[in-house]
Amino acid sequence: MATQTTSLNRRSFLKVSALAGGGMLLNFGWMAGCKPSGQEEGLGMPKEWFRLNGFLKIGENGLVTIMSPNPEGGQNIKTGMPMIVAEELDADWSKVVVEQAPLDTENFTRQFIGGSQAIRLGWKDLRTAGATARQMLINAAAQTWEVPAADIRTEAGMLYHQGSNKKANFGEMASLAATLPVPEEVKLKDTSDFKIIGTSQRNVDAKKILTGKPLFGIDYKKEGMLVAMIVHPPAHGLRLKSFDDKETRNMPGIQDIFRIKSHQDDYERLFFDTTSFTDLVAIVGKTTWEVMNAKKALKVEWEEFESYEEKRDWNGRKETRKIPKGLESSDKQLQKMEEASKKPTVRRKDGNPEKAFRDAAKVIERSYTAPFLAHNCMEPMNFFADVTSDKAELAGPLQKPELTELALSSRLGIPVENIDIHMTRLGGGYGRRSYAHWLIEAAVISQKVNAPVKLIYTREDDMTGGIYRPAYRATYRAALDSENKLIGFHINAGGLVEGPLFPDRFPAGAVENYLAEDWTVPSNITVGSFRAPRSNFMAATEQSFLDEVAEEAGKDPIDLRLEMLQKAMDKPVGKNNDYDPKRYAEVLKLLQEKSGWASSSSDTHKGMAAYYCHNSYAAQVLEMKMEDGKPKVTKVVTAVDCGRIINPDAAKNLCEGAVVDGIGTAMFGEMSFDKGRPEKRNFDKYRMIRMGEAPKGIETHFVENGEDPTGLGEPAYPPVFAALANALYRANGKRLYQQPFVNEV
Repeated sequence: MATQTTSLNRRSFLKVSALAGGGMLLNFGWMAGCKPSGQEEGLGMPKEWFRLNGFLKIGENGLVTIMSPNPEGGQNIKTGMPMIVAEELDADWSKVVVEQAPLDTENFTRQFIGGSQAIRLGWKDLRTAGATARQMLINAAAQTWEVPAADIRTEAGMLYHQGSNKKANFGEMASLAATLPVPEEVKLKDTSDFKIIGTSQRNVDAKKILTGKPLFGIDYKKEGMLVAMIVHPPAHGLRLKSFDDKETRNMPGIQDIFRIKSHQDDYERLFFDTTSFTDLVAIVGKTTWEVMNAKKALKVEWEEFESYEEKRDWNGRKETRKIPKGLESSDKQLQKMEEASKKPTVRRKDGNPEKAFRDAAKVIERSYTAPFLAHNCMEPMNFFADVTSDKAELAGPLQKPELTELALSSRLGIPVENIDIHMTRLGGGYGRRSYAHWLIEAAVISQKVNAPVKLIYTREDDMTGGIYRPAYRATYRAALDSENKLIGFHINAGGLVEGPLFPDRFPAGAVENYLAEDWTVPSNITVGSFRAPRSNFMAATEQSFLDEVAEEAGKDPIDLRLEMLQKAMDKPVGKNNDYDPKRYAEVLKLLQEKSGWASSSSDTHKGMAAYYCHNSYAAQVLEMKMEDGKPKVTKVVTAVDCGRIINPDAAKNLCEGAVVDGIGTAMFGEMSFDKGRPEKRNFDKYRMIRMGEAPKGIETHFVENGEDPTGLGEPAYPPVFAALANALYRANGKRLYQQPFVNEV
């Protein structure tokens, strides 16, 4: 049984008060002082944000209410985090109510989702919060019954004293507990005593979702609310020149049409203040249909912009980024990436890779490319705003509300304390809703018309508006000696705007002579986080390449990886390897066992891949058959080490979703450009996976090692790409080097 302090540093706090009519309100420091280990992918968050406070309320009737501060986007965090608190509280889960908290920077911090870090970073402090409340209830019972606190036990929302046979529910002691001192230290449960953690619990929003209760931003309504839409340039590299609203202004239901700027030209953008278009036309009317009709009829002129500079504040690191002019096309982008790859920057070098390649008996070299990707959230971007002269009320789906609030305050000229943001359930996020410029657009429109407004993006607005997964390119080289031993490894990777390289990941540390280089190409097409940022490409390419290396070396793909990981365990190369080779190997062994990897049949073709990201390890074996000359995925087996599982059904759901999502993206995902214009504006052109193309069976197995929880929303996604590519090779004999695979299959 571990002992945990209730106050980690000066930033953490725990306040208690009595509720009217009896009961207890506990304001606890959930993640104060939490420090992440290593780099948080795609986020780069400062330490100040890795804190999270929350409220726990116990009513006089024993009902427990736990506030969930993080946005809920389908990852089931709204169920998982309260489960941890309830476990240490020893609550009766059937008597727990979970509420979505609004943005509240005074009492909550790190109110965002991204990087698969919520459970990992909150683990100890969520437990401490529950344990603290439990101990205070015990102390209240001890005082009431005049018995030693050590003689009182708790179970399922009840307090018991065996010697006197006295008992009470939590509600009966809550009011007194609120008047007692907060203990400086509390004892956390032995994990063997968990009764809630590790059990499958239904999503707390399940009934509301199934019965169509309003949960999403698109559902939000308010008396007197108007509907707004925006018109942005049809191509990246263009800006608004002028518009003619003579005809549209008099169309039915239209209230106003005007020009807005979501960010002023001299605004120093913060971490997630990314947007392709800041100079827009806003159309406001009574109904969505009327505004859509006016939008189609509006006459707008565009012009090319010149290169300009954009000031950035990357969490204290100042940067001026040059945004190039021009109307880019996909074929030219590929050429630029190939040229840039010839002038890379070295990020890591172990041993003497140049000599290893000179002396090699065999050198394998392969290049891979992947296009821009659109997020395509099922719920289009939307936000409600009601802005007056001195305050703003907003509601809608976004991933980083506390960060967006700072930009909003700057743009509106309203103090942060006068801004109230309510978070709705996200109808898909995947990184897209980290960049909530549409929230600012909604607020600016509301401020202009002096009325409550709901801004709605059409599917075309969203898909053509930027914030794409970057286009990437990578070249891999492997050097084999005369005995087919891997003696050298070289990665050269980069992309448009940002590169995908993780120089310290596997196979770094497992190859004596290792070189990792990267490069970038500037672009006026905006990019941003996409599920498992950068990892989704690096896993696809690295694991496809290792499959070829294994074949050239005459080795089984899993055996090759296990050999390399054994070397990283026995004699690691370098000092900055950011993975645990033992845990990585255990996942591969579990996959080998559960997938029946060694078994084979004439009509079933298997491909495997494994990857480490977001502090977790995931590996997959994908099986397919050829039906009428076309590949059909029949089964996928996933093995994952993400530490202790909080909610098994929810964990499996995340992995199953990652598998289906990954197969669809690898096969079909692509956003192409012709003179800056996105060529795919809706689902008639942007191909998504269909129900009949999903695997018939998906199995998920977790390594049970008792380690603290790590990330799970993203780790099972990246390896699917390569598992699919490797299975396709075994099915048709063709290696795949360009995504989407549908263009080559």
